[in-house]
Amino acid sequence: MVLLVAAAIAALVLQSRADGDREARNRSVAVAEAFANAPGIEAALKSAHPTTVLQPRAEAARKRSEVDFIVVMNTQGIRYTHPIANRIGKKFVGTLQPALAGGVVTEKITGTIGPLVQAVVPVFSHSGPDKGKVIGLVSAGITVNRVSGVVDDQFPLLFGAAAGVLALTTGGTALVSRRLRRQTHGLGPAEMTRMYEHHDAVLHAVREGVIIVGGDGCLLLANDEARRLLGLSPDVEGRQVADLGLDPATAHLLASGRVVTDEVHPVGDRLLAVNQRSTDQAGGPPGSVTTLRDTTELRALTGRADVARGRLKLLYDAGTEIGTTLDVVHTCEELAQFGATRFADIVTVDLAEDVLIGEEPTSPGGATVEMRRIASRGAPPDSGLYPVGRLIRFEPATALGAGLTTGKAALEADLSAFAGWHLQSPERARKIVQHGIHSRISVPLRARGVILGVAIFWRSNEPEPFEEEDLSVAEELVARAAVSIDNARRYTREHTMAVTLQRSLLPRALPEQNAVEAAYRYLPAQAGRGGLGGVGGDWFDIIPLPGARVALVVGDVVGHGLHAAATMGRLRTAVHNFANLDLPPDEILWHLDELVTRIDQDEGAEEAEGSITGATCLYAIYDPASGHCTMARAGHVQPVLLRPDGTAEVADVPGGPPLGLGGLPFETWQRQLPEESRLVLFTDGLVEDRNRDLDEGMALLSRTLADHPGRTPDETCEAALGALLPDRPSDDIALLVARTRVLDTAHVADWDVPPDPSAVGQIRAAAVRKLIEWGLAEEAFTAELILSELVTNSIRYAAGPIRVRLIRDTSLICEVSDRSSTSPHLRQAATTDEGGRGLFLVAQLAERWGTRYTTSGKVIWTEQALTGLDVVAVEADGEDP
Repeated sequence: MVLLVAAAIAALVLQSRADGDREARNRSVAVAEAFANAPGIEAALKSAHPTTVLQPRAEAARKRSEVDFIVVMNTQGIRYTHPIANRIGKKFVGTLQPALAGGVVTEKITGTIGPLVQAVVPVFSHSGPDKGKVIGLVSAGITVNRVSGVVDDQFPLLFGAAAGVLALTTGGTALVSRRLRRQTHGLGPAEMTRMYEHHDAVLHAVREGVIIVGGDGCLLLANDEARRLLGLSPDVEGRQVADLGLDPATAHLLASGRVVTDEVHPVGDRLLAVNQRSTDQAGGPPGSVTTLRDTTELRALTGRADVARGRLKLLYDAGTEIGTTLDVVHTCEELAQFGATRFADIVTVDLAEDVLIGEEPTSPGGATVEMRRIASRGAPPDSGLYPVGRLIRFEPATALGAGLTTGKAALEADLSAFAGWHLQSPERARKIVQHGIHSRISVPLRARGVILGVAIFWRSNEPEPFEEEDLSVAEELVARAAVSIDNARRYTREHTMAVTLQRSLLPRALPEQNAVEAAYRYLPAQAGRGGLGGVGGDWFDIIPLPGARVALVVGDVVGHGLHAAATMGRLRTAVHNFANLDLPPDEILWHLDELVTRIDQDEGAEEAEGSITGATCLYAIYDPASGHCTMARAGHVQPVLLRPDGTAEVADVPGGPPLGLGGLPFETWQRQLPEESRLVLFTDGLVEDRNRDLDEGMALLSRTLADHPGRTPDETCEAALGALLPDRPSDDIALLVARTRVLDTAHVADWDVPPDPSAVGQIRAAAVRKLIEWGLAEEAFTAELILSELVTNSIRYAAGPIRVRLIRDTSLICEVSDRSSTSPHLRQAATTDEGGRGLFLVAQLAERWGTRYTTSGKVIWTEQALTGLDVVAVEADGEDP
């Protein structure tokens, strides 16, 4: 009956709500349509002040139609009318798009006046150029409560009738139930028997003692668990509690009937948790019911659980505190520190020598095993234990020595028994015992089947010796530490290999040249926490170029490790090869960028280890004859220029994209540098780190360089590193300082050559006179032949003006420049050919020759080696012999 009444009421309520919603939708649509099609609406919308015309009409229509609002708006949703005047001119809240398309929108929303249904209809233009188009919108809305009020008025009657039906039904059910309980006591005989059997089975099956004592102190019931815990006989029911032979405290508690909650009572060799409650509550019979629970076994289990939880916490903490760096020695120190603090009193760690240098140790045979003590914590002075750094030879006859061969841990519970462990060193063994060290566990450090060393745990302060359970904990602790030590060993090996590879690829010495006085520093990154850092791909170069010029190069490859070092070697080799083409810096970088792009495409974009995109480079060319410097950079940090007067400035070299991105050109920076200027080229590791941004580092470097402008390049390197080098650099640092020189004008001679073949003889004569003046008479004949051939070719095949320059340096340099971009080619002339042998002759007479292109043409150059006396004379004439 309750369900039927509830269902009927729910159906009426839902039906009334549905009718209300439908009525609200119909009325709002009808009012909106009527107002939208009313005469004068179109004219009002097109008038200058629609609100003035429409607001009174809308309010009058709203009151007559008994809706809550009529809103007229333009096609953007801006209200022209509203019952609340301050909302006119604001955006309408609702869906407009279907109405703008010519349809009708109805939606149910919850507004500031409650749940309501609103309709939006379009207003069409019936004349003019907008005929048939929507020129406005009308929305009418009505709250649901306004249309559902009639049904709501009937709810009191409905609920009253339902309440009467429920009251009648409840009364009848109560009368019938009371008569049945009085006649059958609620259950029939079979049900009563079955219930008793089930209760009795449960009572005697539970692992908790149950005792029921009557109000007169007689024992009414005791289950099997209560008899076991109290030592009662099977026939105790009906006897007084005082006659059961219990201890006085327990007997008094059972007879008292007082309320007890988890009160612990010793009964024999047991600890019982007692709970006791009265049975006469709610009109029950007098007496009490008592439950007994044995907590002796529970306490033992709890103690073991606490020990296991403590050991798990120990191993978890070891995983977070041991192996925080990829440093073998530091990891051993962390193991010793953690073990001495959390597990033992003293911990020592010994490693094979090969592990310290990153190599994999050889498997020990039956001979003596040698290891070096790396870490020790907690050892008192003169305790007899080997000090840190001592090379220890473990005898295979001892349990520890045998364990280093088999990889098994050894437990020495009582060191004072001298049961073989003392054979390692009897004298030290006596000292160890005299200092109170009484127990130890030795566990080999084993990883990937290889024994790296041994960790020994000693106990002295705690009187209890190590046990077998401690042995398993020590093995687990050392196993985790061994993985960290092996990772550090493998990192050390890779780091050593990378350093070796990198140093083999970097310049071992600066080449001989007179253009600049140079000094450099290279510092590989150091591994920080978690192994961050390490050898990277920074490099530098000084490349002598024809014409006594020099190329200064600094580059950086993103990343660290063997791949970065190998990539650096590839790029450095490519730079040398491109430099031999004697191209300007921007073209060098363009060719290098093309090469990197091609390498990345060949090796596959998905192979991240093979990709070298991300490399940067700065390439500069300095000409000591003119003091002219040209630079270009590909994503690299800008260099610093220190002038002779101490002014330091960041060279504003136009930035280009890093190598390998392609598609963008590189621009050059050109400047005439005074003699004694310093070019400071470096990688970003010098000026940028975790605690300093790039701009701050550049400013600090500029200030450092300007403090003492008279430093030598080597002193400049030291000063820069002293001011900017962090404690543990996380990136490589390459620093190159070049102090410019300018050739003595007395060592440079040049002539303009008119485009007339008769001028060749005049140039030859002038050149011979200059060489004799320089004391190079022996080279004059060869130089005369070379100049004659080169000048003749320029006059014959090239466009003027033609210029000849001789430079006296470590070699004799002849240069012939013209406006032609055509380069001569060396070919083998046949015996019948009348010409074609001139360039071949030049190649045979000169030590080196080549062509370099300029913005206005080309330069053909040759170099002639000077004799020993000539070289001495050249050096003696210079300022820095």
